[in-house]
Amino acid sequence: MPTPLQDIPMNQRHPHPLAAQHRFCVAPMMDWTDRHDRRFLRCLSNEAMLYSEMVTSAALVHGDSVALLAHSPEEYPVALQIGGSDPEQLQRAAKMGAAAGYCEINLNVGCPSERVQSGAFGACLMAEPELVARCVSSMREVVDVPVTVKCRIGIDDQDSEVALQHFVGTVADAGCELFIVHARKAILSGLSPKQNRDIPPLDYDRVYRLKQHFSHLAIIINGGIIDLETAHAQLEHVDGVMLGREAYQNPFLLAHVDSRFYGATPSQTTRDSVLRAYLPYVEQQLAAGTPLQHITRHLLGLYKGVHGGKQFRRHLSENAYRPEAGIEVLVDAMALASENYRRLAHADED
Repeated sequence: MPTPLQDIPMNQRHPHPLAAQHRFCVAPMMDWTDRHDRRFLRCLSNEAMLYSEMVTSAALVHGDSVALLAHSPEEYPVALQIGGSDPEQLQRAAKMGAAAGYCEINLNVGCPSERVQSGAFGACLMAEPELVARCVSSMREVVDVPVTVKCRIGIDDQDSEVALQHFVGTVADAGCELFIVHARKAILSGLSPKQNRDIPPLDYDRVYRLKQHFSHLAIIINGGIIDLETAHAQLEHVDGVMLGREAYQNPFLLAHVDSRFYGATPSQTTRDSVLRAYLPYVEQQLAAGTPLQHITRHLLGLYKGVHGGKQFRRHLSENAYRPEAGIEVLVDAMALASENYRRLAHADED
């Protein structure tokens, strides 16, 4: 078992400047962590590091980069995740991302989907550390923000500890100082992306040993972590932790991130106060022509596990999709949840 960081004398530790900002991160998730979701999550946590959905370098260079890079200043700190394997194209995409205001460019070397593989990027790039190093070096030449990598612990049969250390060492030599490591290998044939998030076994110890081997790098662990207590315990071994599906499906847990991970005053935030803080953004987006359901789909988990949650979700699901749906749909959903709270409180008093 690796020695926990807390047991290593302070003068033997090598904290990285990027570590402080990345103590708690929300994973980049396709179709989930869009600009509306990130703006919502920022109502819950001022400090958590947020990531965009993955956008390909080809889409940025040849597509509607303005729309793909759109975000609000209130989302900061927020990183742009890019997928690609052409150093020149990635360089152009990274430059666009930095110019748009993203505070980090993250290269996806972890996605196992067939569509990504067909584009010769994602997890299959773990077999080509030299190419990834060239990509990182090319991007770093044109941006002043950090260029980071999100990867797996291995792929298919290429999943030895030696292979992982070779990959990280090679890419680090190109100037990457922070690695987000999903503690599962990726199986590139035979498993779907969803299965790749569950079936390959987790190996946290390998990530811990990676941090010990590269103590001068910032190592963020990802995979299978679903509560803040477990997440915080990871800081004994690595520099930060990244949550994915749980942070999306149960977003209120972020209300306690700033105090637990960043030393802020304990939050008095309630679910209702989060929605009230988010309403001006919703109104702004509705005025700009954004359909309400594009926004409210990210809010369905806010009342997860509490009385009123079912009514909240049902009202949004049954009404937000309507073409004429406006801010009143969200206000009414919040009222239903709050009314349920009050009814329960009165029942307890009786």
